[in-house]
Parts: sequence; structure tokens; C-alpha cells
Amino acid sequence: MHVLLISANTEKINMPTLPMGLGCVAAALEGTQHSVTFLDLMGVENRHSLLQKTLSQVSPDVIGVSIRNIDDQFSEAPRFLLENAREVVAACRSHALAPIVLGGAGYSIFPEAVLDYTGADMGIQGEGEHAFVMLVDRFDRSAPLSDVPGLFIRGKGLQSPRSYHRDLDRFPFPAPDLFDSRFANDPDYFLPIQTRRGCPMNCSYCSTPAIEGNRIRRRSPQAVVDTLSRWRGAGFSRIYFVDNVFNLPEGYAIELCDRISKAGLDIRWRAILYPGKLTETLARSMARAGCREVALGFESGVQPLLDVYHKRFSPEDVRRSNRLLAKHGIGRMGFLLLGGPGETRETVLGSLAFADKLKLDMVKLTIGVRIYPNTVLAGMAVREGVIEPDDNLLQPRFYIARGLEEWLRETIRAWVADRPNWVH
Repeated sequence: MHVLLISANTEKINMPTLPMGLGCVAAALEGTQHSVTFLDLMGVENRHSLLQKTLSQVSPDVIGVSIRNIDDQFSEAPRFLLENAREVVAACRSHALAPIVLGGAGYSIFPEAVLDYTGADMGIQGEGEHAFVMLVDRFDRSAPLSDVPGLFIRGKGLQSPRSYHRDLDRFPFPAPDLFDSRFANDPDYFLPIQTRRGCPMNCSYCSTPAIEGNRIRRRSPQAVVDTLSRWRGAGFSRIYFVDNVFNLPEGYAIELCDRISKAGLDIRWRAILYPGKLTETLARSMARAGCREVALGFESGVQPLLDVYHKRFSPEDVRRSNRLLAKHGIGRMGFLLLGGPGETRETVLGSLAFADKLKLDMVKLTIGVRIYPNTVLAGMAVREGVIEPDDNLLQPRFYIARGLEEWLRETIRAWVADRPNWVH
């Protein structure tokens, strides 16, 4: 069968990215008898024309569409981003008879709601490297679809429970020639590499369990280094390790960093750190391996809010991690999530003062907490009447502590006006 894979994302929220997740699906398909055409819509001016041309040229038997972002998470004037994906689905429907299958991180959070909104035929929640390949094989043999893990059919719901594969080495990374080589020299682009999937921290607002599960599964450090070496040979030197928590487990992170150092790859990279789990040994290994910047998602500088968010660290843990990173020359970006349950004017001012004293290279402020399905925060929002029990939450909804919103927005505007490295 001929499979057309389309990355529908055209947004550059925080930073533009390459569709590595869909690339991994393409790589998995290339190990089968099926052929693949890969289409990335990022930066394409006339998407409809390109889609029409591609569909007429390749005549696909199956179309896969990857969805990354649902909205921009900006509570004051949120932008809903699924219209573009719906247009992609409509264009595919107009010019091809093939079944349209959705996937990607954004889809996995809202599997049924996104199907209803876009009008696609079906979607796969979770890892497409296994389930999508299995689905294409079922189509090829005209076999039943009822055992495809994580498969949702529009109007018929989930067909079979999703699966979580512990050995990620079974899923290949794509070859560098899948993407435009010009991205290697574009300073705005970082190559996204995921070494681990899943997160056990269970923060009260987080959508990661819906996307990847709550158990850490990993690739072998050597397999990651081999992949980095291939991409480095293709000219890519800026890497973003998009693991939800790079420093967990610590032993794995240290081994990975040490192997990168020994390989002499000459890469510069960034990662996301959990502030409560950083040691001197790991910070030193990261710096030696080429880490130049980390994101510290501490979200609040006061313990009561950290407890509400189910964080397993204290403000002092954040201070210590920040000192270690600064000592080893690693840049730090911090995140504050303001307005959550239990937030008051006093806790807001406490968090702002806390982050100010850290002397971070950049601070990103977010007002209001995006409410995702099946989270502790969603349950709390229902009980407090912030949302209705039957709200599917596809349209962005935010938790902002009652009576705080106007004051909070005014305070943040005044705060960032005097701090050029703080953004909102």
C-alpha cells in the first residue's frame, strides 16, 4: 500500500520544530512492504495547492495526519489551532478516497473530540510506530481492525486498549534525508530527540500520561548516540532533548551524557529538567556533553502551590539546582504557572520574588492553568463549577483562582515591563 503522512502543524509556538514523531512512523513503515510519501506543512505558503498536487501524484491508499497543538495555552485570548488540521482533512477528503487516520500528541489527549471536530475516519492514541503499521497491514489484507491498539473509529469509540512498549530501540529514528537539509543551518530550529517516553511524576494538571503513559520507557544510550552521530553527519548540531524529564532516571542521564562526550559529536543541546532531581555529577556530565540551556519547570516559588500541583520538590531544591547549573555554565529558563488552585496575591508575589532572585537567563510567565481531561485539576474544576462535567475541554478552558484574574494580569504587565528577560 502507498501511505501519505502529513504533518499538519504550522505553528511556531515557543520555537519551530521538525515533525520527528511522524518521522518515526515513516521510518517504521519503511521497514515493511509499504511505500511512504512524507509531507511537512511547516512554512508552506500555499498548503491547499501542495496538498492537491501531492494527492493527485501519489494516489494514497491510507493517509495519516499528525496533530501537535490544540491551542496556544494563552488564557487571555486563546488561539484554537485545529482549524488548519480540519482543512487538511477536508482537502484530503476532496482529492482522495483513502481512509484518513489521525495521530500525534495533540490527538492523543482528545481522541474522540478531535475526530468529531475534524471529520477524520479514525485515529491512533499513543505510539504510532506499532499501531499505525499494524493498521496499514490490516487495511492491506482487508482484515478486522478490532485488535489495533489505541485505535478510535469516529462514532464507534476505542477498538482496543493502547499498548506501551518498554523497548523503544525497536522503533527506528528516521534518516536525516527525510527533512529539508536547510533546517540544519537555521538557528531557529533544534532537532527534537526523545530518548525516553512517559513520566511518573503525575503533576495535577499535566497531559503527558494521556500522550505517553506514566511509566518511563527508554532507548539505549548507545542507540541515541548512534542516531545523533548520523544527524550530526548531516549537519545538525543543535539538539533539543524533548524528554519530559531529562534527569530521570539519573543513572541513565549520566550514561547518555558520558557517551555523547566520548563520541566527540560537537553538538549543542537543551533539555527539560525536573528541579528536585539534579546532582553535581549529572550537571557536570551535561555540561561536558554540550548542554547549553535547560528549562526548569518549577511553576511556583511557594510550597503550598507546589503541593497543589503535586510537585515533589521544594523551593530550596529549585535554588540548589539553579546554583549547580550556573556553576557549570548551563543557561536556565524558568517557568511560572500563576493563578492555579489556592493562588492568592501573596503567593503570586512570593513566586515572582522567588524567580527574580534566581537570576535566570529567561523567565516565561503563564497566567491560568490549561485544563486537560482526566487530570486532578479537571476533577477539581468540575467540583468548583469552573467547568461542566460533560465538557470535553477541546476548546481551551483555564483554571484561574476566583477574584484574581484582573489583578494578576495588571501585576504581570507591570512586572515584565522592567525585566526584559521575562516574557508573557
